[in-house]
Amino acid sequence: MTDAPRATLNFAPAEVEREEIGGGGFILRSPMALKPHAKNISEWLVHWAEAAPDRTFLADRETPADSWWLLPYRSAHDAVRGIAQALLDRGLSVDRPLMLLSDNSIRNALMQLAAIYAGIPSVPVSPAYSLMSQDFAKLKYIHDLIRPGLVFADDGAKYGRALGALDLSGADLVIAANIPDGVSATSFDLFADTEATAAVDEAREATGPDTIAKILFTSGSTGTPKGVINTHRMLASNQQAIAQMWPFIEEKPPVTVDWLPWNHTFGGNHNFNMMLRNGGTLYVDRGKPAPGLVDTTIANLGEIAPTVYFNVPRGFDMIIPAMEADERLRDKFFSRLDTVFYAAAALPQNLWERLEALSVAARGEKVVMTSAWGATETSPLVTSVHFPIDRAGVIGLPAPGSELKMIPNAGKLELRVRGPNITPGYFRNDELTKDAFDADGFYKIGDAGKLADPDDPAKGVVFDGRVAEDFKLLTGTWVNVGKVRIEALAAGSPVIQDAVIAGHDRDEIGLLIFPNPAGCAAIAGLEATTPLAELICHAKVRAHLQNALTGYNDAHKASSEHIGRAVFLDRPPSIDANEITDKGYINQRAVLDCRADWVERLYSEDAAVIVM
Repeated sequence: MTDAPRATLNFAPAEVEREEIGGGGFILRSPMALKPHAKNISEWLVHWAEAAPDRTFLADRETPADSWWLLPYRSAHDAVRGIAQALLDRGLSVDRPLMLLSDNSIRNALMQLAAIYAGIPSVPVSPAYSLMSQDFAKLKYIHDLIRPGLVFADDGAKYGRALGALDLSGADLVIAANIPDGVSATSFDLFADTEATAAVDEAREATGPDTIAKILFTSGSTGTPKGVINTHRMLASNQQAIAQMWPFIEEKPPVTVDWLPWNHTFGGNHNFNMMLRNGGTLYVDRGKPAPGLVDTTIANLGEIAPTVYFNVPRGFDMIIPAMEADERLRDKFFSRLDTVFYAAAALPQNLWERLEALSVAARGEKVVMTSAWGATETSPLVTSVHFPIDRAGVIGLPAPGSELKMIPNAGKLELRVRGPNITPGYFRNDELTKDAFDADGFYKIGDAGKLADPDDPAKGVVFDGRVAEDFKLLTGTWVNVGKVRIEALAAGSPVIQDAVIAGHDRDEIGLLIFPNPAGCAAIAGLEATTPLAELICHAKVRAHLQNALTGYNDAHKASSEHIGRAVFLDRPPSIDANEITDKGYINQRAVLDCRADWVERLYSEDAAVIVM
């Protein structure tokens, strides 16, 4: 790896205050006070509609062959006011929210912003619950819990089966395209053509910091969706904190090309709101980190050069080979890039180094790598990287206004958080809300962390896995699931897409592996269309994995890290079974529960098992 200089950005100083609280615990805080912020996030849209009316806010196209639909700030503001009036006319409120069944799109954005403008909660629902689910159980649960006053569907044909599974007798229905025959619905264009009145401005003025802006659903480890209340205070304070840690984001309007779904806090709060708050431009990427769909992402990145780029590790794993094979794509991507940001899971070090090598080849310097940590309940950011780091795992320092409590728990330091960006609770679930906070009002996020340098807290916090995910081997030795997983992924590239760590009350650690079809095909020298069952049985693929894990074990002798056996799973993770999220994050506990038969097989003499 070259020692080329790393690009520099205008970051806030890496400083932190530490308060000892006894029992080995302590609280970390930023010495920066949180500055005043918007009372509601529609203030950002109003501001940029006046300050930069012709600047593109959102750009969208369904396929790379289409032209971009460019929506300027002024046009977005005018459309939002009209839709807000239509929502008010239909009596929407906190008791009758807006429910959205849609992938990311300009129409989706306008509907959400209109609800927010009028002080009405918007509820964007995971498209997977409508398009990939077989029983629609989660979709129906969410619908019955929130009791929407209006349901928006981006495409009546695409979401037809899902709409048919819902009792819509108490709600209006708006469909953007392909209204099915016999369905009573208003077209989006007609709905958006409503003329705004003074009632819209009165509703916006009445919207304050504690007004609910969104209800975002997260399944967690149980599989039952939880409606996380997101207030305007949470969202506005979080973006203010980001701007104080990343002053460069205010120095020029940011541009991003982003696929991350708006029903998740990463895409919908962190990324979308960053563009809106700072007068940036968001190109809606209709691609995803999945075979076939990633081609759309690659085409978009070959045309639009971002200044900030966000993705999850699986996404980087799929676009990096394209940039390594195409200098034009590589050079376009890095041409004006300020930072690469990863989140949702730890970035394997091999991907980190390949990104840096690509940036050096493109412009002679290493790209600035950044990350953050938080959850849907924290809107989303609690800590942020705003100082140079050389490896994945560091999640930064507390944001202004946030407090990070670190207390001993099961051999680790459990993380708990408090601040203006923390949810007041779960929608219509007082019991779950009560259980989520400790006696001091800190939200119990369930993650663990440690100081990168115990003698210098300003070096940042390192993510140390989920408290509930770690387990003991039969010997009584604790296994750090997060650490083993991330290092196993790096070692097993490119045949491992993801992995789940097994071994509770067993003699040794085992891996349940979700294979990477493209990587397996490349190792085997076969076509990408080769059936998965054939790929995972191929001698070259199995030999590659065995050699990779042997190399890993040579560097990890301790029983708490040594991998004794592994097996390829023959089917991808299931949305219905809560094994995976839209972002591609694997739910360790759900996979182990749903695939208990595979765990037993892993620890048997089955010929499919690779034993180290």
